[in-house]
Amino acid sequence: MSVVVIGLNHRSTPLDLLERMTIGDAALPKALHDLVSREDVSEAVVLSTCNRTEVYAVAERFHGAFQDIRDFLAEVAFLAPEDFSDHLYVHYDAPAVAHLFGVAAGLDSAVLGESEILGQVKVAWDRARHEGAAGPALNLLFRHALEAGKRARTDTGIARNVTSVSQAAVAMAADRLGGLAGRRGLVIGAGDMGEAMALGLAKAGTGLTIANRTWDTAVVLADRVGGEAVRLGDVLTALADVDVLLTSTGAATPLLEVEDLERVVAARAGRPLLIVDIAVPRDIDPAVGRLPGVTLLDMDDLRAFADVGTQAREGEVAVVQSLLDEELERYLGATSAREVAPMIVALRGRAEEVRQAEVERYRSRLGELDPAQVDALDALTRGIIGKLLHDPSVALKDAAGSTRGDRLVAALRELFALDDDDATPAS
Repeated sequence: MSVVVIGLNHRSTPLDLLERMTIGDAALPKALHDLVSREDVSEAVVLSTCNRTEVYAVAERFHGAFQDIRDFLAEVAFLAPEDFSDHLYVHYDAPAVAHLFGVAAGLDSAVLGESEILGQVKVAWDRARHEGAAGPALNLLFRHALEAGKRARTDTGIARNVTSVSQAAVAMAADRLGGLAGRRGLVIGAGDMGEAMALGLAKAGTGLTIANRTWDTAVVLADRVGGEAVRLGDVLTALADVDVLLTSTGAATPLLEVEDLERVVAARAGRPLLIVDIAVPRDIDPAVGRLPGVTLLDMDDLRAFADVGTQAREGEVAVVQSLLDEELERYLGATSAREVAPMIVALRGRAEEVRQAEVERYRSRLGELDPAQVDALDALTRGIIGKLLHDPSVALKDAAGSTRGDRLVAALRELFALDDDDATPAS
């Protein structure tokens, strides 16, 4: 069995394709059950954010699992596999672990050191555990990934400066408008992202209006930032008076189409409007960006904006990568050690099965044996087995946590026909 990750992210995939691959929170239970029901996938965690959709899995057979997961993604997006296969990345075993550690540490995010991703990784793992899709292998992996991500943020400087998508969205708006003080803003969405953007705008001196699908949530956030709440159905009216719109919801389809904004543009009488849409899938119809006086920025623009700051932080990235390399070695050592002990038990168990079968087969040829002779026969054959297995057992224990240990475990599996059930580590 191998741990694999198969997915797409903002580096490998255009935004219009990435948003089609997004798996919303409501769809996760069905997605997880679908994955682990497939022939070559025994455990699965789905991580779907504004920057990526990835499937982490325990593969019974690598090629079979790849086809299972690729077909799953095709069904999610209603696309033929050949329409997106060129954008997929695939890592297995140690590179898969290294990839997840980098994601958890914020090295693979649009905003270097992004703070939100660590919580998103934890939520994805929690959902998989709740649905029974994550088992011993992925539980160990994700527990260690969270530890690595936390250590990266506490032991290095990667978490300094702008380290969240919401912060970057506010900074990008300020950059485009030459400042936010005295401006009027509208935030659609009062979840974690929307709340963080609203707080950032309020801190910058922007007057705020909050819109959200749930009215009470909008009212609470508006009170917190000293703004006003409007119902989602009144957003077009509110847009006539603002300078900037920031939006990030979990809607599966655009909230505002180009026809909606055409009426808003007419009512604004030539006043420019900046829209920052960091939702994936997007909240705003991309065609809105072609309307006169409207500047529409999305996640592609935010990545370009964040990349400017990233180039100056190469030293911090190197320090974090060194730390993650240490964590990878620690994880590989732990997993190898977990495999060795059950393999020794499995090997001795197989030997005991053979010993008992052979003693039973030859007992009739030995005539009537008294209890003392039976005990002596058992002691003799057990002693032979013990001596034969002593050196292999010591060698396995000494090699635990190394590539040599991995090779010895693999050799024992093949030479003694020990399947994975014989040597499954405890959770």
